[in-house]
Amino acid sequence: MRETAEDLKQLQALLDASLSRSTSHLRSIINTERTLTAEQLTQVLTGMCTLALSTVTAKGEPRISGVDGHFLHGKWHFGTARGAAKARHLAVRPAASVAHLRGEDLGVFTHGTVEILNPQDGEPAPDWSDLLAYFKDFYDDFFDWDNDVVYYRLHPHWMTVYAPDFAKLTAASPS
Repeated sequence: MRETAEDLKQLQALLDASLSRSTSHLRSIINTERTLTAEQLTQVLTGMCTLALSTVTAKGEPRISGVDGHFLHGKWHFGTARGAAKARHLAVRPAASVAHLRGEDLGVFTHGTVEILNPQDGEPAPDWSDLLAYFKDFYDDFFDWDNDVVYYRLHPHWMTVYAPDFAKLTAASPS
């Protein structure tokens, strides 16, 4: 867990606000008995989590693809090749949605706006060096980080979690 007390406070506020303004249908599925707290969520979302990323084309058509997601400081971080279609979409339309699913045991659904962490022709995010160290350690410095990949942070405006059994998740969760 890399979250600070402030990260957890902000994440909990987001989770609470998102669920409270959800439809009655969603609240009939995801309620206080079948969700996680911010602290529990950060215990479950460790390492790399496969995300389904949704972007929008110039014609307004939805596109979904898979990315490696890392939940750090209460936000999703993910990367792709600089020339990928999703990178082109996000460069001009930064709104995105991601979902992380583990069968019927966990569903994390997030909507927000992406920030490019390592723009090719601009200043990187202030915390990019720390994030880069994490990614290099995770991926064994496999990429040309300056030219091959672009990384994003999804700043969520809505996030909800379906998890009917926290104990089951932590028993099966990688350490």
